[in-house]
Order: sequence, then C-alpha cells, then structure tokens
Amino acid sequence: MTQQLTIRQPDDWHLHLRDGVMLESVVGASAAHFRRAIIMPNLVPPVVTEKDAVAYSQRIREALQSSGTDAAFTPLMTLYLTEQTDANDVVSAAANGVIQAVKLYPAGATTNSASGVTSIDKVMPVLEAMAAHNIVLCMHGEITRSEVDIFDREKVFIDDVLEPLRKRLPELRIVLEHVTTSHGVDFVKAQSSGMGATITPHHLVLNRNHMLVGGIRPHYYCLPIIKREEHRQALVSAATSDDKRFFLGTDSAPHTANTKENACGCAGVFNAINTMSTLAQVFDDANALDKLEQFASVNGPHFYQLDTNEAQMTLEKQDEPVTFAQQIDAGSQHVVVFDPGQPLYWRVASVSA
Repeated sequence: MTQQLTIRQPDDWHLHLRDGVMLESVVGASAAHFRRAIIMPNLVPPVVTEKDAVAYSQRIREALQSSGTDAAFTPLMTLYLTEQTDANDVVSAAANGVIQAVKLYPAGATTNSASGVTSIDKVMPVLEAMAAHNIVLCMHGEITRSEVDIFDREKVFIDDVLEPLRKRLPELRIVLEHVTTSHGVDFVKAQSSGMGATITPHHLVLNRNHMLVGGIRPHYYCLPIIKREEHRQALVSAATSDDKRFFLGTDSAPHTANTKENACGCAGVFNAINTMSTLAQVFDDANALDKLEQFASVNGPHFYQLDTNEAQMTLEKQDEPVTFAQQIDAGSQHVVVFDPGQPLYWRVASVSA
C-alpha cells in the first residue's frame, strides 16, 4: 500500500554546481527538488569578489534556463575566503543581497582549495567584519597538517581551530559543514547559539567499510572522508532529533567518472538526484518521518534567518525499490550517480507551489 508524506519544499545548504558544461548538466537535478541552495565558490578561478558572485549567479540562471527546467530555483551565493579577501567587499556583497555566506576552506583540504586559508589569524579582520554585519561563515572543518590522520582531521580542526575561534569571536555565526563525527555532533550541541551544522545524505547511510571492504569504491570517496559506523549513527541521531542546529547540505559534488576512477581520483559524491529518497528512507528506518521536514525544510532557513518555502513536496513509499539513472551525461564524459548501497522505497511524487 502506497504511503505518502507531504513536507515544505526542501533547500540544500551546501551544493557544488561547478561551471560550464558540468553546470549545465547538473543544475536541473537540484532545481527539480530544492527551492534554494547555498552554492559553493570553489571554481577555477574561485569566486572571491562580489563581482565574481554576480557573474556566477548569472551563469547558473542561464544554465538552468538552457537545461529546460522550469522549476523555481534560487542560487544563494557565497564568496571564497582567501588571505587577500577585502572585508569591505564582503560587507558590500552581503548588504547588496549578492551573497548569503562566506566559505572558509583550509588550504589543501579538498577540491580546488589551494587558495584557501593557512591561518585564522590572517583572516581575522574579515571574520570580525562578518560578525559585525551578521554574515554567516561556512567552514570546511578539516585540519590539513600532514601528521594528522585523515580520519582525525575533523576532530583536530574542531579542537585546534573552531573551538578557539568560537571563544575569540562568539558573535560570528558559523556553519560546520558536512559534519562527519560524533565529536563534531557533540561540539555543535554544546553551543548555545550562533552555530549550525549540515549533514549529507551519503554520510547518513555509509561508513568506511562501504568504501574499503571488498575493494576500493571511488564513487564513495569524499572529503571529509566517510568515518566509522559509530559516527554514522551519531549523524543519524542528530538529523532525526529535534535539534534545530542540524540541517541538510547535500554536498553534491559532481566529477566525471574518468577523474574519479583513476590512480588519484577526485573527492566528491553526486547525490542531487536521489537525496530526498535517501533521506526519507533513513528517517523511515529510524521511525522519524515526522522529523524529516524539520531537518530538510525548516532548520536551514531558521539558521540563515530566512522564511521557509511555501511550496510543498510529496514523497511516496512504494512496494518495490525506486530505481535511478546510474549516470548522467556531461559533455563527452559522464557523472556517476550516488548509489546509497541499500534499497530505497521512497520517491519524490510531486513538487507544487
């Protein structure tokens, strides 16, 4: 018997759309389900100024139009924080409604992060200006020192960078993006205000055994890397709780298959197509379907001080598993769609205004 669930239309608070042919290939998948999305700025070259953000936003809108998707979709732009970022430019971009947040990448932490930050001290004038003007800082929470084990990067970042920053500048609103550990969950829960965290669908369903046991699965390789089962369970507990500090950020990050399936493959999971089916299954399995709307549609706007969407999404549970395309074309190459590694019985039936 078909079961239905209707929620406010969700938003995606962490999305990579890339540029050029890739942008044109993937933007429709996000627009089909999400009303708004925080757009990551790690292009080549990165989106570092207000002018850059205006231009990139226009390219996204043009790509959406050329893709033939008629869905209403608003890209919420961000700036890439560098050690040369002009605080006045950041404040201007926010005041003019061009950006919603600024993104901090530790230098070398992930895809296209070479221009990132090597020391918080070097960007404190920008962070102080952001705090004074209520501008959100989105943080990729990993330390990049070579002596730190890759599975410990998030914990060390929180202990060495994020916690001192919170004490130094408590009024700065911060999102710890794609949190992956119980330590990260506990840290966010301990903050009384001004702190949020996004959780991805792939970190909710996968542990590191899925990526490594029986052979390396390059399409599960992402940064921050997938952790132990105990951490996955902590993420599920946080997502399905009543805690408003946790909300959806897909971190959908497309790469062509040939750049994933090689001796030095790229980090990233393309999950925009089946995020809502994955989430509905996770929440159903946790007997928490009544919490899905809060996680996917309410908590994010609450943190970003925006209204929730008036449009609605209806999901249906089927007797047989839902099937998805295994790949999408991106010019002469293709992008592999995220495989959650388990049957999904929920599908998006409709999105209505």
